[in-house]
Order: sequence, then C-alpha cells, then structure tokens
Amino acid sequence: MSVQEIRDEESEDRTRKPPRAVVGSHREEEEIFGKAYDPRIVRRIWTFVKPYQAQIVISVLAVLVFTGSQLLIPLIIRYAIDNGMAPGADPMTLVWASVAFAIVILVNFGANWLQESVVGKVAENVLFDMRRAMFAQLQRVSLSFMDKTEVGRLMSRLQGDVNSMQEFLETSVMSVGDIALLFGIVFVLLFLDFRLGLLTLSTMPVLFIVRLFWLPKAKVAFMAAHETNSVANGALAEGINGVRTIQSLDRQKVNFELYDEKAYANLKTHLTAAKFAQVMVPIVDSLTGMAMAIVVVVGGSMVLNGGLDVGVMVAFLFYIQRFFDPIRSLTMQYSVMQRAMASGQRITEVLDVPVDVVDKADAKVLRPDMDGSVEFRNVTFGYRKGLPVLKNVSFKVNPGETVALVGPTGSGKTSSMALVHRFYDVWDGEVLVGGTDVRDLTQDSLGEQIAMVLQEPFLFTGTVLENIRYHKTQATREQVIEAARAVGAHDFIMKLPGGYDSVLEQRGGNLSLGQRQLISFARALVADAKILVLDEATANIDSYTEMLIQKALVKLLEGRTGLVIAHRLATIRGADRIIVLQNGEKIESGNHDELMAQKGLYSKLYNMNYASFDDIPDEVVAAATAVPRDAST
Repeated sequence: MSVQEIRDEESEDRTRKPPRAVVGSHREEEEIFGKAYDPRIVRRIWTFVKPYQAQIVISVLAVLVFTGSQLLIPLIIRYAIDNGMAPGADPMTLVWASVAFAIVILVNFGANWLQESVVGKVAENVLFDMRRAMFAQLQRVSLSFMDKTEVGRLMSRLQGDVNSMQEFLETSVMSVGDIALLFGIVFVLLFLDFRLGLLTLSTMPVLFIVRLFWLPKAKVAFMAAHETNSVANGALAEGINGVRTIQSLDRQKVNFELYDEKAYANLKTHLTAAKFAQVMVPIVDSLTGMAMAIVVVVGGSMVLNGGLDVGVMVAFLFYIQRFFDPIRSLTMQYSVMQRAMASGQRITEVLDVPVDVVDKADAKVLRPDMDGSVEFRNVTFGYRKGLPVLKNVSFKVNPGETVALVGPTGSGKTSSMALVHRFYDVWDGEVLVGGTDVRDLTQDSLGEQIAMVLQEPFLFTGTVLENIRYHKTQATREQVIEAARAVGAHDFIMKLPGGYDSVLEQRGGNLSLGQRQLISFARALVADAKILVLDEATANIDSYTEMLIQKALVKLLEGRTGLVIAHRLATIRGADRIIVLQNGEKIESGNHDELMAQKGLYSKLYNMNYASFDDIPDEVVAAATAVPRDAST
C-alpha cells in the first residue's frame, strides 16, 4: 500500500481509537517537564547569558545607534525639502543634506553589522553552554528518571528547544531596537505637529483591542504545538531504534499509521499556531494604510492652507511607514518569544531533574587496595513505591569469591547488581563494598573498582581500541592487545580491515553478538577492577562463542570478586557459591553440590533438565517452592 493510500485511509477517520500496541505513546511521565509559564525561566536563562553580558551591552548600544540613525533619515529629508527645494534656496543646503545622508547611512551600516555579528556569536555560545549543561545533567540523573523518559523527547529538548532559545536570543536584542524605534517615532511625530500626530496615532487603540483577544489564544496554540512536537519526536525515535523488531514482526504499516496520527496532530497544532502568528500581519498592514491615508488627507489640507510644511508631511509619511514596521516585527517575534518560553520551561525542567543518587559531603574514596568483598544486609528495594523488587535480602560475597545469582525472571538478580554499583539507593538495609556502605563512598571511586559486562554489550561509534579502553582511557595499546588475547578476542579483531583501528558502526553493528561480548570482556579486563559483575553475559549466543566466553571468564575472574547473573544452569556450576532468588527473596544458598543435596528449588529444577530458569513454567516453580527447604547461607 502506498503512503498516499495510507494517508487517505487515515483521513476517513482521524478520531478512531488507536490499537493497544502504540508507538511513542503520550506517557504521564511527560508531566515532569511541566506545562505552565514560570517567570523564573527568564532568570534561569540569564545565568547562561550573564557570562556574555558585556557583548550584550555592546549589541544593545549598537541597536540604539542603529535606531537613532533610522529616526534621523526622515528629518534629513524634511530639511532638504523645506530648505533646499524652496524658491531661492541655498544650493549648498542639498549638498549638506547629502553629506548628512552619507554619514547616517555609514553609521546605520556599521551599527547594524556590529549588533548582528556580536549577537550571533553570543547566541551560538549560549546554545553551546545550554547543550553542555543539559548533557552533563543527563549524565548525572538517576537511572530511575532515564527508565521512564523517552529518548526522543530528551533529544527534542537538546535540539529543538535549545534552537528555539537561540532564535529568541538573536531576535531579543532587535526587539529592544523595535521598542526604542516605536517610542522614538511617537515622540518625533508629536514634536513635528502635535495635532496631526495625535490624529495619526488614533488607529492604535484598534490594534491594542485586537491583541487583547489574540494573545491568550495564541499562547495556547504555541504551547500545544510544542507538546505535539515532543510526542511526535518520541514516536520517531522509538520507531527508528526499534526498526529491526518492526521489520521482523512485519509491523511497518501499523507503525506508520500510529506515527502518522501523531505527525498529523503535530501538523494541526502547528497550522493553528502559524495561523495565530500570521493573522496580525494583514491587520497591521491595514492600519498602516489607514494611518497614511489620514496623513495624506488631513496633512494635505493643512499644507494647502499653509498650516504645515511640505517637508513635515513627507516626514510624517516616512515615519508612519516605519511606525508599523516595529509593530509588525514585534508581532512576529511574539511567536518566537512564546516558543522560547515554552522551550525555556522544558530546558529548565531537565536541568532541575532531581539527582536521587548523590555523593555525601564527607563521602570517602574507595581505595584500590580494598578487599573486594560485597555484602547485602537486610536490603529492601523497588523501582516504584509500594512494589518492592528485593525483600529483606542478606548475603555476603567474600574477597576473590565467585558467586552466581540465579532465579526466574523478575526475581531481583539484575536489581541486586545495580545496587552494588549504586545506580539506585536501597529503601532499607545496606549494601557494602569493601566493608563500607556504598552511600558513604564517592561514585567515581566506586565505579573504578566495579566493572560490568551486560547481556547486550553497548559499543560506541569509534575504533575497537577506543572501545576496549573506554573505562580506562590511559591504557596503552599493548595493554589493550594483551587483554584481547586473554579473552580470546585478538584473532577476530586482527581479521577486521583495520585491526584494532577498525571503526565500529553504531552499537557495533558490524560485529556479531558474541564478538561484541568478547570486546566488552576485554574492556572489563583492561579496567582492572576488583569486582566484576556479569549480567547475563553468556545469554543469546551460540555454543561455540559461549565456550570462548567461558574460557575468557576464567582469566577475567582471576584474583577478582565475581558476581555472575545467569539463567543457564550449565554456566554456573563452577561458581564458588550459588544464591537462588525468587520473588525478591533469597530462598537457597550454597555451591552446586550443596544445593543438589538440599533437594530444594535448585535441585528440582536442575533435575528437570531445563536449560534455563526462563524455560521453567511458573506453575512448576510454584510447585517446587511449596516444598520445605533449607535456606541457610
């Protein structure tokens, strides 16, 4: 089916209820970014502008000089007409008028060039500082925030919202000039002829009345456009990131329809916003024509009656033409300001996202010579209030010991490992590393002593060498090669076109899953951490690669404390101790032989010849756990 056919079908029923499986759905968590205008936004934006306030002052002064030169031009024209074109006038009058014109034009050009160049540089620097601040904050925020926030919406803030702020900064200085020009023209008109000036300005109340009704609706339209833009970007990012799954499940048409709904909603809100942004332009143009008509009719009569000089009337026409230019400009800039306020709201909310996991003021540095022990003391933890994932769990991993955590999906294995690295803080109890509560340690020093290998290793765009020493950038090439040899990755790396200098595609897409895992093992070995966490490191790979990884594990765990999460029962038999978790509780502990002798859950499931805990039906697990068991440590 063509794109046009799909769109035709969409147009028949835009209000239909979407399928349950949606892409980029509007989540309640989006509320964290707020809705309403907050006056503190301007103060927060100013913190980014303040370092460049000297340049801003220069720009404002340049704009005021530029505005002053524009006010002088009609006055020079009036002088030339009334004094240089009258019968018997001095010929030098027009010469001096021409000289004045040349000087004013040069000043006009210089001031305009100065403010444009300075403001452009300031806006680019502020944009750069904002993006750096937002990126730094997103690197620090707790994983609980990242778990529930769509990447597309964060990208919308890092790109679209920051660009809106740049546009606002570039036009805000010009707005100062527009306001100064507006008041300057009013003053000059009243100074040249008070009565004609008042009559000319009589069209202004109409404009103010129109704007009074226009502003509230325009603000709502601009905010709606921003919100739908964020939703559409979230859907777009999700659709792109999940393209493999989409194609494998043949969901292209369905996903297109779901995205098209959000894109269409975004189109409608932007069209509405554009309508409000453009409606003021013809109104202002009409008022300009009315004001000029008043000057021609009334001013022309006054000239014929000798009550007004021709030069003054001509100056009036020039000023009227210029008078509505700043009004038109400010009207157009209102939409820019509204976008900036909405963007500023969303940017500051990102910058103000609370960081739940922070170092204490007196946090200690975890010394490299610590013993490498890990201990859980009565730990209770969950991701959502009232729904604990771990319930009063206690166990200790001795220095140099390899402990495997096993259990059905959702039993709390990965959550336990996240607490060791202090990605989250426990609700109750303590997690100790090297005998010290992780909450009393600096996160940097904790990260230096804990290396993690995940089920789906994330490789960054860059060379193989850069990826292996990602955790320890000061590692030498020789150390990287030695680590790759130790884990069995050297041979396939040397077969790549550039060897260790081969550039990996996004997420290492030009390597197999097993090869990516071996590189992540080499990365962990180069990190030389005391504690190694392996989270499903041997899942989803073929048996040959698993054999290579098992050999790499032996080298990797030498002299280190190992915490291994595995579903495959065959991969954990060699562990010094096995801890069995179910529903967030520790139900068994011991080595393979001890657990088999206890004839508890582990023994029953192992004897059923299941390859993985994930393969075991829930009712089988429930039946096995109903049997009394020894849960001693």
